[in-house]
Amino acid sequence: MQILRRVEEARFLDAPGDKLQSAVTAATKPQRLKDFLHGAWLGHPLHPVLVQFPVGSFASAALLDLLPGRGSGRAATTLIAAGLAGSAPAIAAGLQDWSQMGPERRRVGLVHAAVNSVALGLYAGSLVARLRGRAGLGKLLGFAGLSTAGLGAYLGGHLAYAQAGGTNQAAPETIRVPEEWTLIGSLADLPDGKPVVRTVADVPLLVYRLGDRVTAMIERCSHETGPLGDGEVRGQGRDACVVCPWHGSTFRLIDGKVVHGPAANDQPLLRTRVTGGSVEVSSR
Repeated sequence: MQILRRVEEARFLDAPGDKLQSAVTAATKPQRLKDFLHGAWLGHPLHPVLVQFPVGSFASAALLDLLPGRGSGRAATTLIAAGLAGSAPAIAAGLQDWSQMGPERRRVGLVHAAVNSVALGLYAGSLVARLRGRAGLGKLLGFAGLSTAGLGAYLGGHLAYAQAGGTNQAAPETIRVPEEWTLIGSLADLPDGKPVVRTVADVPLLVYRLGDRVTAMIERCSHETGPLGDGEVRGQGRDACVVCPWHGSTFRLIDGKVVHGPAANDQPLLRTRVTGGSVEVSSR
């Protein structure tokens, strides 16, 4: 953990990280491509889904390498080739997510990517050795690749679970909102068709009124907790969306649906009701 903290604070990683970030941004200019790689269409990040194929292929190849017989060796070679091919889309999605993270997450993510690149290099060497008939060297490089990939997975786990990279960072705010119905103001005080910020139990909410219908979403962006209350509103009525001022994540105001990434998760909504001209919210 001390090593990981040092990685998080290693500012010397920022220079190469900035160059890579610029390259990723230049290579993925179309918004549709960005949204696809972020997984906005899927409802959660795409990268964790895509990594299952190469990781599963490499792990299966290692098991086959432990079995006797030429048949298992040929199957292991095929699995390694498939894993190398399947790593390309996983890398593309991972880099897109990484490019929109904060400095500490980008530092860990950069090391995560570097370690996995070494693992892929070892597997590429393993594949070449196997195709040239050097099965022993191929197995040795394969096991080394799997060990290195395990280290990369550990770094990825730290990025996801300790640093909350790729998680819905607005979701924990909902449990701080009372379960019982809580008054946030009168319907007449809410401007029609324009979101406003209201606070319940110290949790800022973005409240949107459209006629007699009111929606209330967590005001902090699910991507990196940017202040949606300071964001630009695009569109009108049911199509109105708010754009996060930090990284551009776009959410539809009537239902919190993510329209554009880098956020891959919908913005959490609270239950709302209008009673006697008063607007109330509840977390359940």
